[in-house]
Amino acid sequence: MVAKRATAKSANSTAQKTSATAKPALKLTVQYALDKNSLPTRHEFRRWIRAALESDAEVALRVVDEAEGQELNREYRGKDYATNVLTFEYGEPFPGQPLMGDIALCAPVVAREAKEQGKDLHAHYAHLTVHGALHMQGYDHEKTRDAEIMEKLEIEILAALGIANPYENER
Repeated sequence: MVAKRATAKSANSTAQKTSATAKPALKLTVQYALDKNSLPTRHEFRRWIRAALESDAEVALRVVDEAEGQELNREYRGKDYATNVLTFEYGEPFPGQPLMGDIALCAPVVAREAKEQGKDLHAHYAHLTVHGALHMQGYDHEKTRDAEIMEKLEIEILAALGIANPYENER
């Protein structure tokens, strides 16, 4: 699920925040619903989410299998298939409180997409983790202008992490 506050954001806000001396605080819980041997580590997920944060946040990130991914997508979006990433944001926080949300990444879908698109698996996980973190903060891609803003941020954030533009071969 995604938020609908993207119009209040600017394309430079994340870049400005990450260049500031104080980085947003992140309280992160990572859950693996399947064997985590080939999956990114908690440290990697933390690095990717922090790079995308504009303010303090509490995030529960869960890596799920296809059955759980399909169940979540069906229950919360009314779509009966597993998708790569789902984001659940819990609205504007009270003053002084961190932003709160959940991100679910469906490992089989992420792996299948990476293979089909000829992308490095960890780079694809990084992209989708950043994508989910931006959704949690209110970014969306339902409208063309909002999609352009979100994609530009993703490209900038990933570049700062040393990861190539994930949209480069899609154009």
